[in-house]
Amino acid sequence: MSDFKSDMIAVLPRLRRFAQTLTRSVPEADDLVQEACLRALSRAHLWDQGQPFDRWLFRITRNLWISELRKNKVRLGEGHIPAEESAELVTMETGESRVAFSQLQGRIATLPSELTTVLLVVSVEGYSYAEAAELLDIPIGTVMSRIHRARKTLAQKIAEPEGGVL
Repeated sequence: MSDFKSDMIAVLPRLRRFAQTLTRSVPEADDLVQEACLRALSRAHLWDQGQPFDRWLFRITRNLWISELRKNKVRLGEGHIPAEESAELVTMETGESRVAFSQLQGRIATLPSELTTVLLVVSVEGYSYAEAAELLDIPIGTVMSRIHRARKTLAQKIAEPEGGVL
């Protein structure tokens, strides 16, 4: 582990320059480097010593930046508009939409918990597949598979008439 830390310290100046090219901001770059180092330290056991250490650390940094961009896009939308002024957040709720929402909630509740959890983390909370995989501590392929199964099952349930009678 001491070689790991000394290798990381040696890469820091290059990593900081790389982060600055990604973020175009010194404070954001410093935050990104710090997050990348924390991620690398927590996942030191995953580093394949057969691959160059700097590439591995740069890839972690790049992936964190991409995830941050996605999170910002999802959470902030296209601009920084106060929520009370955003037309997208205004709903004209009708009785019909309330019933449809209630039915959808009921159908989601009938899904197995592993499908429901992944579906809600990605579709409702706005996490990327990679973030969901990390959050739920499962492989990203499992996240994609569960999302697919959840959506397919929901589509089948929605296509069925209430009560299962045609």
